[in-house]
Amino acid sequence: MVRFDGQVVLITGAGRGLGLAYARCVARLGATVLLQDNGANSAGHGTDPQVAEQAAEQLRLEGLDARAVLVDIGSREGCHALVRSVLMTNGRLDALIHNAGWVAYNNIDAIEESAFDHMMAVAAKAPLWLAQAAWPAMKTAGYGRIVMTTSCRALFPQYVQSGLASYAAAKLAVVGIMNVLTAEGQQDGIIVNVVSPVAKTRMWGVEGEPDELRPSDVAPGVAYLASSQCAEGGWILRAANGQFHATKALEAEGVDYPRDLRAVGASTADEVAANWVLIAVPSIEPRS
Repeated sequence: MVRFDGQVVLITGAGRGLGLAYARCVARLGATVLLQDNGANSAGHGTDPQVAEQAAEQLRLEGLDARAVLVDIGSREGCHALVRSVLMTNGRLDALIHNAGWVAYNNIDAIEESAFDHMMAVAAKAPLWLAQAAWPAMKTAGYGRIVMTTSCRALFPQYVQSGLASYAAAKLAVVGIMNVLTAEGQQDGIIVNVVSPVAKTRMWGVEGEPDELRPSDVAPGVAYLASSQCAEGGWILRAANGQFHATKALEAEGVDYPRDLRAVGASTADEVAANWVLIAVPSIEPRS
């Protein structure tokens, strides 16, 4: 059974929407949940400490073990301070779920470096710095679960939207981070995965409980990834409407990278052009 009895789980962006749904689900399974949320608006700006406090109080009224942790994660120092605070207060950190983020639209001719850096700071850098801070304690314990967040808006060309170049860059960066940390944590019992969730939250302009694509329908998959029952890392868990599909990029059989790609040979640009229909073959995954 998936249980978290005696475990401490830290969830970022946990004051509303998906993060709050994750916190409720994990807490119902026995965890002590620590809710981080700086209360930023839907554009990622501003702060409101009451967001995390009120969410934690709401969970406590439901009989769950929940506390707010009011530390900003917009910098490496903040991420390390957050994990330090958790470890000092609780003595352990069994699972980390990085959910914090937002969606910001800027077409290519309007992207400012400051906006790009702001997106990367929380969506891509924060999960790396949080993992870095949690790593020593998890390594010592011989156990840890880390769940990061990506998006199908970045993973699949058919789902991209104009104006999301910065968002897509950050979300794809998370996949690369996950792949490397999966390898680094393998010998120490630290398992790292990512979730690509879809839910109607304030990012969609939806307040209250939606009639479909509910955050609570994503939460069971995230709870599994954060649990001891999850024994394999390196997966992207797509989660929407109570359905789950895990995927990862896998090399073709027989490839001796990088010397033999078992691919089409060409020695000139013209040969590449002439063979392009054989080089670029779309492969659509069969799905039952």
